[in-house]
Amino acid sequence: MTQEHISVLLNESIDLLDIKPNGVYVDCTLGRAGHSVEILKRLKAGHLYAVDQDLEAIQNSEMKLRAVSNNFTILEGNFVYLKALLALKNINLVDGILYDLGVSSPQFDVGSRGFSYRFDSDLDMRMDLKNNKLTAKDIVNKYDLKGLNHIFKLYGEEQLSYQIAKKIIETRVEKPINTTFELVEIIKSALPQKILKQKKHPAKKVFQALRICVNDELEVLKKSLIQALELLKKDGVLVIISFHSLEEKIIKDIFKTKTTDIKDKFLSKLPVEGLIKEKEFKLLTKKPILPSDDELKINRRAHSAKLWAIKKVW
Repeated sequence: MTQEHISVLLNESIDLLDIKPNGVYVDCTLGRAGHSVEILKRLKAGHLYAVDQDLEAIQNSEMKLRAVSNNFTILEGNFVYLKALLALKNINLVDGILYDLGVSSPQFDVGSRGFSYRFDSDLDMRMDLKNNKLTAKDIVNKYDLKGLNHIFKLYGEEQLSYQIAKKIIETRVEKPINTTFELVEIIKSALPQKILKQKKHPAKKVFQALRICVNDELEVLKKSLIQALELLKKDGVLVIISFHSLEEKIIKDIFKTKTTDIKDKFLSKLPVEGLIKEKEFKLLTKKPILPSDDELKINRRAHSAKLWAIKKVW
């Protein structure tokens, strides 16, 4: 059975978007339409553009959106092409943009996709099955020791990355590593007992690293966020929900670049008014918003979620 996807920080993110009934909004991560449905409910003459590269997600979500209204358009593609996808619909400016960077529950829970270490399936992990040819199986069986170590350390922040990479290389000499459970057993065999006894699943970091690498998630996120900020109208809001420190760093760096200037620290000390110009953007969340205790009780996948928001002020 698959677990119904519960949208994380749903009310908080919708509140921050401050939706105008006649506005134009973009959900860059349609997924199972949790956020998109709530945006659409608040629109009258406005329009929602929902982006996703997962055909299963698009097919599943379209019916949910139709049940609310017809004021939406689904754009099939990767949000790294955000400006181009919208330009094809003659949209160059919008009132609000939302990203929910978590992998949806059905992607984790449907074993055939290979995202989860809880189900035995083919090592895939592609979000875009149609266009992306690189799979987790390719990485595990073809990358050398240095490459695997780099991926596990950088994208998974796995402290024992070298030991795991070495064990993978040794194992695949005998036979290819084809399934999630085969990989889990190899990871376990490379780790000491004190790690295996911990509550967190021993394969979690490696699986995260492979997923990020397969889908080039970090580079895609950087490029997409820059485009999103360029698309905002005056008073437009960008809201983003992150799930791990690598995403957080990208968000914080881009938001800091857009809202601060190193010269301001020195200009503020001069006895001359008006030297510091108001920035084009301002932070709506100086610290990320975290899920409430009530949400954490009903949605275990909310535990690592953080909500960030920025507004274009002129």
